[in-house]
Amino acid sequence: MHHFADIWEIVADAVPDAPALNHAGQSRSWAEYDERSARLAQVFVDHGLKPDSKVAICSYNCGEYMEAQFAAFKMRGVPINVNYRYFEEELIYLFDNADVEALVFEASFATRIAAIRDKLPKLKLFVEIDDGSGDHLDGALPYEKTLGTAAPMERIERSPDDIYMLYTGGTTGMPKGVMYRHGDFTEGLKFMYELRGLPRPESAEQLTGMVQQLAGLGAAPRGLPACPLMHGTGMWLGAMGPHVLGGCVVTVSNKHFDPADLWRVTEEQKITDMAIVGDAFAKPMLKALQGGKADGGAFDLSSLLIMISSGVMFTTDVKRGLLEFGDFTIVDAMGSTEGSMGMSTMNRQSPESSTAKFQMNETTKVFTEDGREVEAGSGEIGMIANGGMTPVGYFKDEEKSAATFRVIDGHRYSFPGDFAKVEADGTLVLLGRGSQCINTGGEKVFPEEVEEAVKAHPSVYDCLVVGVPDERFGERVIAVLSFREGSDAVEGAAFIEWMHGKIAGFKIPRAILPVKEVQRAANGKADYKWAKQTAQEMLQVS
Repeated sequence: MHHFADIWEIVADAVPDAPALNHAGQSRSWAEYDERSARLAQVFVDHGLKPDSKVAICSYNCGEYMEAQFAAFKMRGVPINVNYRYFEEELIYLFDNADVEALVFEASFATRIAAIRDKLPKLKLFVEIDDGSGDHLDGALPYEKTLGTAAPMERIERSPDDIYMLYTGGTTGMPKGVMYRHGDFTEGLKFMYELRGLPRPESAEQLTGMVQQLAGLGAAPRGLPACPLMHGTGMWLGAMGPHVLGGCVVTVSNKHFDPADLWRVTEEQKITDMAIVGDAFAKPMLKALQGGKADGGAFDLSSLLIMISSGVMFTTDVKRGLLEFGDFTIVDAMGSTEGSMGMSTMNRQSPESSTAKFQMNETTKVFTEDGREVEAGSGEIGMIANGGMTPVGYFKDEEKSAATFRVIDGHRYSFPGDFAKVEADGTLVLLGRGSQCINTGGEKVFPEEVEEAVKAHPSVYDCLVVGVPDERFGERVIAVLSFREGSDAVEGAAFIEWMHGKIAGFKIPRAILPVKEVQRAANGKADYKWAKQTAQEMLQVS
């Protein structure tokens, strides 16, 4: 049972009538989930997909997203997460880099897909989810009708060495696929049992027994990924985590972030587990709790047991505020697409956790640049290394893989780029990324890509892009730029409007700050320290 498809199938056999998916009030049992995914898997096979074939999923949160992923797993394919905010050029790069052969997508993205399909010769199958938009891609197979006529694929033997991949940003701003062995990832995800004080199941028989016991006690989780399934936090912690325990994944349309709706669903669907992305989600969600329901009543959070977050700073004051409205445990998981490194927990009964302080996993270490392990309490700064559930590498990027995944003293570690200190008691104090990566609301924004987009404007001479502190999103993207001599300066709002459609919306600078000259080193390298200081002074951001 070292493959996600194997685990889901074991659960489906153990509790076939238990709920597995719920979207907009429509529930599907584990038996239905298994059969529908098997039908889609057979469609993939019928169109020539083989083990290791890549299946892209471009969709908002919905049950079909989970089914498409399960279907890819069933036929030993590799689901590829697509950032639905990407525009044509970004999609072309992603699909080409990932060698995508099939695409499952919501119809509202049909126009975007139609504009690039001729530039993607490897892409041979399009399966379209009817999302009520009225849009349609010529030649695409309708999702429901196709499932209705397909026969379920027979179950097959799979390998724990099969690759599972999640795309994230790379150092140049372009997405990179982080590859895991199924066997490693499924083992790592069993920490969800430990969060409930349960032992990890070590065999199919144990998994069957534990899933049936949880279902019989009415204790199977009902998970709500409040963040997008296209990101690791939403998929891994919000969906796969509850599934490992035989639970149900409840999804809501995330086209627009509606914190009050999340609490409404939590109350109505008796959510036990919720995945969010730090303060970017928690602050507006706390505000919604403080405002209460439209009728003046309070939201009932009595079912909520665990709120788990990863990817963005989650401050203690916000955690404390949330716990005033519910008696649950907040798990602040420190990690990245390249692996998990530690976590902190906080509830009403436990001492308050400190922001950016984590208990290290047993497999986590901090090393200096020359490969020495940082001594606890020394005050020395080092780079965090994850030695458990370590990825195989980056897809089609041996150079980046060699730099990120290294062997020290015979053990393989992942170095995602986070720097930290280790206190005398072993607590990890996160200091931040060593690169200039901007983290805004859980989205990674790389300055070089945005700078190139800004400099495409005919009036712009030079530009540096930095992140400045933002109360809700952690950081917001700011462009410090100079205009060409003799050209007219462009007003900020007009410039931002011009950038729409050039790059994904979350990458567009929130402010355009003109300066006489963008400062650079003599060799032409960017002076980001100057750019950030200049931006903060001009915006009066402390």
